[in-house]
Amino acid sequence: MNNIYLVGFMGTGKTEVGKELAKKKKLQFVDLDELIELKQKRAISDIFAKDGEPYFRKVEKRVLKEVSKEKKFVVACGGGIVLDKDNIKIMKDAGLIICLTASPAVILERTSAYRHRPLLNVSNPRKQIELLLKFRAPYYAQADKTIDTSRISIREVVDKIIKLIREEK
Repeated sequence: MNNIYLVGFMGTGKTEVGKELAKKKKLQFVDLDELIELKQKRAISDIFAKDGEPYFRKVEKRVLKEVSKEKKFVVACGGGIVLDKDNIKIMKDAGLIICLTASPAVILERTSAYRHRPLLNVSNPRKQIELLLKFRAPYYAQADKTIDTSRISIREVVDKIIKLIREEK
């Protein structure tokens, strides 16, 4: 089995679903953002603040390329990874891309406790979420499969992904 890449907006459950999916399928799990922080020896919010988003995206692509050489991984990707068409190609060549979605209200609820979200540190986070979702929609649409996580549990999302994987074979 190749890798499974979980993409989607922040707060859609990529990390929690990814951990559970990896456990259930006996695969390795990696959170790309955590790996970037490890390699850069600093938080993503710090990378954004000091070096900007273009620098972060360059690092993200380099780390994605490294991870894509591995097999049997569930990879939770950062919300903006799909903005680069090369990243989409890298993921498609190395596995299956599953986009997790949620409504703006659910995303706001899930992310409101986290101040480390650089893109949501604005005066009207709900409006920002809606704008970013609209902008990113065509990019997220390039995923192989999409699952709305708004009203289902992590376990239910994992079960849906396992079913999708079986259908892909």
